[in-house]
Amino acid sequence: MISLGLLSSCGSGADKQASAEKKQGLRAPAYPLITHDPYFSIWSFGDTLNAQSTKHWTGEDQPLVVLAQVDGKVYQLVGKAISLLEDVVPTAQKKPYEVHYTYANPGTGWEATDFVNQSWEAGTAPFGDNSVDNPMKAASRYDKEIWYKREFTLDKLPNDPKLLISHDDAVQVFINGVLAYEDPNFILDYGQRALSPASIKALKQGKNTLAVHCRNDRGGAFIDVGLVQERKLLDTELAKQTSVHLTATQTEYSFDAGGVAIDLTFTSPLLMDQLEVLARPASYLTFKSVSKDGKAHDVKIWFALSGKVSADKAKQEVKAAIEDHDQLLVQSVGTTSQQILGKKGDNVRIDWGKAYIATTKKASIKSTPNSLQGFVADIAKKGASSEAKIGAASDMLIGVEMTLGQITDAISEHLVIAYDDEYSVQYFGKNLRPWWRRDNKTNALDMIQAAEKDYDRLMQACQSFDEKLSADAQKVGGEQYADLCNLAYRQAIAAHKVVANTNGELLFFSKENFSNGSIGTVDVTYPSAPLFILYNTELAKGLLRFIFEYSESGRWKKPFPAHDVGTYPLANGQTYGEDMPVEEAGNMITLTAAIALRDGNTNFAEKHWETLTTWTEFLKKEGLDPANQLCTDDFAGHLARNANLSVKAIMGIASYAKLAEMLKKEDVAKKHFELAKQMAAQWMKLADNGNHYTLAFGQKDTWSQKYNLIWDKLLKLDIFPKEVVEKEIAYYKTKQQTYGLPLDSRKTYTKSDWILWTATLADDTDFETFVSPVWKFVNETPDRIPLSDWHETTDGKSVGFRARSVVGGYFVKMLEKEMLKK
Repeated sequence: MISLGLLSSCGSGADKQASAEKKQGLRAPAYPLITHDPYFSIWSFGDTLNAQSTKHWTGEDQPLVVLAQVDGKVYQLVGKAISLLEDVVPTAQKKPYEVHYTYANPGTGWEATDFVNQSWEAGTAPFGDNSVDNPMKAASRYDKEIWYKREFTLDKLPNDPKLLISHDDAVQVFINGVLAYEDPNFILDYGQRALSPASIKALKQGKNTLAVHCRNDRGGAFIDVGLVQERKLLDTELAKQTSVHLTATQTEYSFDAGGVAIDLTFTSPLLMDQLEVLARPASYLTFKSVSKDGKAHDVKIWFALSGKVSADKAKQEVKAAIEDHDQLLVQSVGTTSQQILGKKGDNVRIDWGKAYIATTKKASIKSTPNSLQGFVADIAKKGASSEAKIGAASDMLIGVEMTLGQITDAISEHLVIAYDDEYSVQYFGKNLRPWWRRDNKTNALDMIQAAEKDYDRLMQACQSFDEKLSADAQKVGGEQYADLCNLAYRQAIAAHKVVANTNGELLFFSKENFSNGSIGTVDVTYPSAPLFILYNTELAKGLLRFIFEYSESGRWKKPFPAHDVGTYPLANGQTYGEDMPVEEAGNMITLTAAIALRDGNTNFAEKHWETLTTWTEFLKKEGLDPANQLCTDDFAGHLARNANLSVKAIMGIASYAKLAEMLKKEDVAKKHFELAKQMAAQWMKLADNGNHYTLAFGQKDTWSQKYNLIWDKLLKLDIFPKEVVEKEIAYYKTKQQTYGLPLDSRKTYTKSDWILWTATLADDTDFETFVSPVWKFVNETPDRIPLSDWHETTDGKSVGFRARSVVGGYFVKMLEKEMLKK
C-alpha cells in the first residue's frame, strides 16, 4: 500500500494513532482516481489534489470539483480554483493575425526585440501544411522550419499568464527576447503551458513581442501561439491535504477543512474474480466527514464533473440532463453530435456516449446548475443561477449539493460516476457493445443501479482484495515491490476495453497509450500478460483471441501473427507499418502455453492448434538467428541477429512442445523439446562473450537484458542450463544505474517492465537489487504523469509512453510463485 504523509481518519482515536504511525511510502508520479478503460480514465497529476485540475491520462483537463462549506467558509478539496479563461493575446482560433516571418535561418539573436531583417515577409498566421492532424486549417504555406514575430500591446499586465499553444513539432517561444517555453515534441491540440518566470517578468505595459521558432521533424506541420490568463470566479480556501493513500483499487485523500476532517475515497472496483463488475464502467467517490474537536460543525459538500469528460475538445457542444429514475438522482452529459466510433488515434478522448453521476434520492441532496457560471453563482448565492442545458464542454458540468447539516460524529455519503459508450470497438466492420451491455437490453441506468446496489459489498471486497494483493506481493518481493504492484494494477487494466464478439466470446482490447494508439498489439499484450494470467485467464485469452481469429479468418495470410488489429478503437486490421515476425510468433505461442498451464487444461490451445503449428514452423526456420527486424523494443530500432529475440523464438518452440505434451502428442513434444535444447546450445555459442552474452550474435562487448528467459523458469521448460541466467545476472549487477538497469548497451534508458522480469529471473536474494532502483525512479521521477514504462536510468526522466498496460508485467514475480506451485 502506498501512502504519503500522515493518514487522518474518521474512525476512533486508536485508528488515528495507528494511521499516524504508518511509514511514508511511495510517492506516485500520478494518482489514479477513476480508471476503467482508455477513454474513461481520470488522474491527479501531482501530490496535492487541490493544486491542479484532474486530467485524462493524456494530460487534457477533465475537471472533477469537490468543495466543502464548513461553518459558512468554502474550501477547495478537488481541482484548482474555479476560474474563467480569458485571452490576453488571442490565438488564430479567434481570428488570423499578422506577423513577420522567414523560412531561412536568421542566425543568432533573432529573438531580440531590436533585431530587424528587411528580408522577412509579412503574412497571416497560423502556419501549417494543412495536414489532417492540424487542429485548424493554416492560412499560409509551411516549410520545414519557420521563425516569426508577433507584436502585441498590453494596457495592463496579466494575472498569472500562460501560453495557449499548438505546435507540430519542436518549438521555442520568446517574450521580449526572453525564452518563455520550449518543447522538442508536439501538441496536436491547443494546450495551456506555463511560461518561464523570467519571461513573465519581461512582459510590460505597452508594446511587446512574441518570437516563435517551430521545426517540423516528422508528419504534419503547424504552429499557433497566444497568451491567456485565468480569472477566479469563486473565492475558496484550500483545504489542507494531510495524506494520500493508494492501494490496488482505491485512492484515499484526507483533508482538514476548518473544524472538520474530510476523507475522499476514489474506488474503481476492478476485481479480477468478478468479471461483470470489472467490465462495468462505474466508480465510486465516498465522502466521510467528522468533527476534529468534538464540536458540531455545519457542513455542505458540492461535487461536479465537467462536460469535458464526455468530449474530445473543450469547445465541443455537450448536453446535460437529469435522467428519469425512481430511486436515484441520475445526471448525464454527452456531446450533441454523438459520432459513435467516429475517431481513432492516440492523443484523443471519447466524444460519444454519456458520462453519468448518480446518488440516492433524498431531501438533503439536490442537483446543481449545469453551466459553470451558474454553478458558481449557486454556491456564492450571488445572482441568478443559470439553467443552461447545452453549451461548450468546458463551460458545462453535472453536479450535486449535499447538505450534511450539523455533524460531530462521522457521516458518509457516496456517488457513482459512470460512462456508457454504447459501442466500444469496431471489429472488422462490426460495432461491438461493451461487455456489460452485450445482451443489447441492459442500459446505462440499469448498470448504474446495479453499481449502487453493490456499493457496500464492493467496498468490502475491494478492501479485502487490496489487503491480500499487498500481503502477497510483499511476501514474494518486499515492501517496494508491493508498492509497485499497487500502483500498476489499475493502470494496467484501464488500458484495455472488455467487449463481446458477435458470437458472445470475450475480447480484451489494449490501447497503446502514448505509443502510437494501436489496438490489440501483441507485443504490448506480452509484457502485460502476467497480471491477467495470474488473476483471470479469461481476460488473458481475450488478449489473444482476436489475433487467432485474424489469422484463421484468412484476412491475415502470413505464417506469423499480426502486430495489431488496427488503431484504437477501430480493429479492422493491422495499421502498424511493419511486421515483427519472430517477436509476435514467440509471444503468442508462449502466452498460450502459460494460460494452459495456469488453467490445467489445453481447451483454448486445442482450438487453435493448427495456427500454433504454423507459427512454430516459422520459428523453426527463422527464429534462431533472426533477420534484421523489430522486436517489442521497436523504439530502439532494427537489429539483426538479436540474441534476446532468439531466446524468444526458442521459448516459443519449447512452449509448443509443452502444449503438445499436455495434449498427449508425445512424438511432437519430444521432437520440439529436443530441437529447443539444440537451439539453446547453439545460442550459447553464438552469443558467448566470456562473462556474459551479447546483444546480438557477432557483436562482441555488447550486452542486453535477456528477459525472455523468464518463461524457461515459469513454464518449467528447462531448456537453457542454469549457468546462462547465473552468468547474466552477475553481469547485470555491474551495469546498474541510479534508476535501474539499462535495457542494453546501446543506450542508458530502460523499460521497467523488463527489469521486473529480469529481477524475477534472479534468485530471491537478488530480486530487490533490481527492483529497488525502479521504486526509486517511480518515487523521484520529475515527470508527474501516469506511470511511464520507458525511462532514463541516469536521471529518472520519462523518455516516452505513459499509462500503458505493460506495467501488468510487474506482477511476474507473483505469477512465478503461483506457476511454480504447480
